[in-house]
Amino acid sequence: MIVVLAGGVGGSKFLKGIVSATEEEITAVINTGDDIDRFGLYISPDIDINIYTLADVIHQQGWGFKDETYSCQSILSKVYEEDCWFNLGDKDLATHIYRTFLLKQNRSLSEVTLKMCEEWNIPIRILPMSNEPVTTYIHTPGGKFHFQEYLIKRKMSDQVLKIEFNGIENASPTPGILEAIRKSDLILFAPSNPLVSINPILSLPGIKKAILESKAKVVAVSPVVGGDVIKGPGARMLKDLGIDVSPLGIASCYSDLLDAMVIDCRDEEYAESLKQLNMETLVTDTIMDSDHKKRKLAEKVMDFVRYQLV
Repeated sequence: MIVVLAGGVGGSKFLKGIVSATEEEITAVINTGDDIDRFGLYISPDIDINIYTLADVIHQQGWGFKDETYSCQSILSKVYEEDCWFNLGDKDLATHIYRTFLLKQNRSLSEVTLKMCEEWNIPIRILPMSNEPVTTYIHTPGGKFHFQEYLIKRKMSDQVLKIEFNGIENASPTPGILEAIRKSDLILFAPSNPLVSINPILSLPGIKKAILESKAKVVAVSPVVGGDVIKGPGARMLKDLGIDVSPLGIASCYSDLLDAMVIDCRDEEYAESLKQLNMETLVTDTIMDSDHKKRKLAEKVMDFVRYQLV
């Protein structure tokens, strides 16, 4: 059994590669700290990105649908322009309407997510990290902002002083997650932002303890390539919080949880330093700009775990 912890774009690409590279049972645990309510609709961006990616309907930008239109958004922005900074595609609205409809029937987020995966014929189990609300807030000199507001409305222009996971102390992992971790042979941290995609999952009560007690090998794929990240605010956030934008910085975010790291060829210089931290290292091409390369990376990771990790 394989457990994958993931966020949005980078996580979904890696997850698709793993799904195509193995027939092992896979449970994907997805960050929900980015979830937001817009116009009464419950939106779960990272869950949607992963479903759309595995269903082969994802837009090339990494989120939303292929061939998306924005007729509804154009009216919202033109006529009801106040507070319309979060784009909602016409096809994407169907997902948000359906999810909200089911949630209002008192179904849990995990039940709704599994139902959506059935409708899209997703071949693995996708679980939101928690059924209870956990909201990521970014503290800046100008105030505290929901992660989506920081990312989209404010265009990552603010210095990050602190990251808060509001509600984390009252949340619990979705049923099935701790059991999957305990039974797993391999736990993978996808190349997602460690601060706002993976850390919300790890901060849930019981998650780190379950990982440490598991007999599984724990491997992280670094989202940093050559001193930057492929997409998103990861590099800016790391710098603002005094964390090195390198595989070593990523390793420090995961404390003592890891057995190994996968880093890009452009970061080969860090392999020896990681080994001194008792981490085995796979150095390979981690850029997933095609389905072939997604699968290739996943195959290399699986071979590395099978034949080099002892």
